[in-house]
Amino acid sequence: MTTEYETISVESRDNIAFLKLNRVEKRNAINARMITEMGAFFECLPQQTRAIILHAEGEHFCAGLDLIERLQNRTGDPLGGIRNSRSWQRVFDLIEHGEVPVISVLKGGVIGGGLELAATTHVRVCEDSTYFQLPEGQRGIFVGGGASVRVSQIIGAGRVTEMMLTGRTFDVQEGYSLGLGHYVVPDGQGLAKAEALAKAIISNSSISNFAIINAISHISEMGSRGGFFTESLMASVTAHASDSKERITQFFDERRRTRQEREKHGGQD
Repeated sequence: MTTEYETISVESRDNIAFLKLNRVEKRNAINARMITEMGAFFECLPQQTRAIILHAEGEHFCAGLDLIERLQNRTGDPLGGIRNSRSWQRVFDLIEHGEVPVISVLKGGVIGGGLELAATTHVRVCEDSTYFQLPEGQRGIFVGGGASVRVSQIIGAGRVTEMMLTGRTFDVQEGYSLGLGHYVVPDGQGLAKAEALAKAIISNSSISNFAIINAISHISEMGSRGGFFTESLMASVTAHASDSKERITQFFDERRRTRQEREKHGGQD
């Protein structure tokens, strides 16, 4: 079944879904339609999807909130603003705590809501052109898509406070050193790197991938007692629900074959 979207496009190959932000004329700024369409996609993933690559058309990953739409739809109703923020948070939670890992390809501006979106993804590949900014203070607004939680967990609350107060921009190397990115590659090579990572990830057990992207973030927010207990539960669940026995047996078989080959060649020398 093909779904028609206006602000994103989706294609799938080899059990990997490629979700592309497609508002290039707006530097892929997020409007209400994009939130709705991303939500629809993540709520109804094709069963064969084992990983998702989130990338963007044009020179920039995402310029954040569509400020023009915000101004046009401004009603002065605080509850309306809360509902809008909660809609972002609901969709972003689907990304972070979904069923499959999400890899993002970042380039150009990763600004405001764009950084909030990137922070939901599990692996972040940055091209050299990438830069990060939270300019909400200069716009007279506050983050509403989870930056105060997710980005603070990555770089610390103090740095998020400073970014928002000053509008400071981090370039790709500064962002990488802070943990905003996991890989840095030359411009134009982000998608290829993400696809290689996705292929490696989908070779893992599906239940292990699910546990990794869901349990670790929750455990990090628990006290040590609850964290240790939850870790034990997930260790048991994955061991009994996956093909772990076969994988472990294969691992030791490969080690044995490698050792035998080494001994064989050593004997010939």
